[in-house]
Amino acid sequence: MSLDWIYYAISWILLAWHGAWDAIGVPDAAVIGTNWAWILAIVFLVVTVRVILFPVFVKQIKSQRAMQALQPQVKALQEKHKGDRETLQKEMMELYRKEKANPLMGCLPMFLQIPVFLGLFHVLRRLNPDKSEAGKTLYGWTLGQFESASAAKLFTAPIAGKFGSTAEELSRLGANGTTVKIIAGILVLVMMGTTYLTSRQMILKTGWAEDPQQRMIQKLMLYGIPLSLLISGAIFPIGVIIYWVTNNLFTLAQQQWVLRKFPPPPTAISKPGTSTRNPVQPAKTGGLLGRAKAAPQAPAKPAAPKVAGPKPGAKPANPKKSRPAKRQG
Repeated sequence: MSLDWIYYAISWILLAWHGAWDAIGVPDAAVIGTNWAWILAIVFLVVTVRVILFPVFVKQIKSQRAMQALQPQVKALQEKHKGDRETLQKEMMELYRKEKANPLMGCLPMFLQIPVFLGLFHVLRRLNPDKSEAGKTLYGWTLGQFESASAAKLFTAPIAGKFGSTAEELSRLGANGTTVKIIAGILVLVMMGTTYLTSRQMILKTGWAEDPQQRMIQKLMLYGIPLSLLISGAIFPIGVIIYWVTNNLFTLAQQQWVLRKFPPPPTAISKPGTSTRNPVQPAKTGGLLGRAKAAPQAPAKPAAPKVAGPKPGAKPANPKKSRPAKRQG
């Protein structure tokens, strides 16, 4: 299946934003070693994609809420079919179908962004000044736009360059190898850190899943993907890493807003490998990194007022009628 429609779509959005920034006076020439019109075009490519995918993100949150509500039933099934994994999986799939909950919905926004990521990767990889004229005008580019993008830099490092660029590739881009490695290396570390924080933020707010499959997915999102970027980041053009970092920052802000506006219901918050037999605790709701705010303490019950004893010589408040003493005969 041809992916040209993706390349055309990504190119159109990228060029439209570059033209918009150029029209309002953002210089196309380098300032502080950076061509800001192209950097902002990549940043607002992220904004465009995330606005389009916002309804999917809302569905993701609703699905996660549904999964949380089912945790007591999931735990009951695990106890009932302990040791019978096949029956357990069958019963859980039936439960998810009946309650219209999808365990994979949590990964859907990320999967939908993969074509955008691949499209941008392909478009930036094409920014080779040695290409023929026909190659430069693919996907709706003009010669001027292609030459401008090929020369675009972030702090003197070309956006088409990457950490693993060969000497020949760097020569074609007119780039310094050391500078490209420093800028790309810093961006890869930022990309790993923000990828970890987006997963950590969601897990701390919604809690670790009781379902072993769900928990495995959470661990993969939290640790596996950031670590894999340490290797794969070497082949990403700098422009693609800018896209990834911007997307992560957008995700952090969006998740923070949604989780504050629609806080998760009380759920069991447990760490991997810990017992889940503890009483149910409310999910954390405070702070960007999921740090819980101090819970307001319940007001202490007022102590019973002390009743002062009667003063010497004072009459009692409720004197009882005294009976006359009997006379002794």
